Amino acid sequence: MAFGNIMDNRFIQNFMKYRYLLYELVKKSVKLEYRRSFLGVFWIFLSPLLYTIVLSIVFSTFLGKSVENYPVYLLCGRLAFDFFSGGSKAALRSLKKATIIKRIYVPKYIYPLASVLGKYVTFIMSLIVLALLVIVTGVVLTWHIFFVIIPFALLFFMTLGVGLTLATIVMFFRDVQHFWGVFTTLLMWGSALFYPVSVVPEKYQFIFDYNPLFQVIDMIRRSVIYGQAYDPFQVFYVLGVTIFFLTIGIILLYKYQDKFILYI
Repeated sequence: MAFGNIMDNRFIQNFMKYRYLLYELVKKSVKLEYRRSFLGVFWIFLSPLLYTIVLSIVFSTFLGKSVENYPVYLLCGRLAFDFFSGGSKAALRSLKKATIIKRIYVPKYIYPLASVLGKYVTFIMSLIVLALLVIVTGVVLTWHIFFVIIPFALLFFMTLGVGLTLATIVMFFRDVQHFWGVFTTLLMWGSALFYPVSVVPEKYQFIFDYNPLFQVIDMIRRSVIYGQAYDPFQVFYVLGVTIFFLTIGIILLYKYQDKFILYI
């Protein structure tokens, strides 16, 4: 009975009606990213691999042995950051390009959702490189590796929440896309992708405490590299940030969606 009531929900029925469109949009977003390139989707694997090799050579010179298993440390952070940055930017641009909504009714949330899902598919596929690097570098996995699924899930929903929020705001304030580009650059340097937190003066380390993306990256590193349990506070903090952005994103989208056709 309860399952039947859920399936009778208007939102669920609407989602099921347009699920094939969502599938096609996700497939299209993955294909478009690598179209006309000679190696195509192989760049999903080559890009993080080459990036890790180059930066490991460069930064290992400066950091020495201060970071345990630096290539895996670097790749854990880089993959999570690339998904967040790429997913939020793709969602931000998605509604501006959805000219079809001027002619027929399509649920507006489908476009930012498809953009984030498309990036998540790429992210999941690129984890194969991380798995190979874990094996090659001899990381000793523990049962804590199973808990990596929690930061992966939080990362997806946090990106979706931020993407939904930005997708609506940018329809009325186009400058936001440029500000977001600058902000994500700052976020990259404030998420300790290339360096350990210990190199930052202690009085500035509070930045990492308040940075939810760093908390996600730290949870992934603890599960994969160090075989440690992460602090439950990290989960609750990132979950709170995620719920905040999802709520804001959904409210803004449903309040202003009827005005989108005037700005496309």
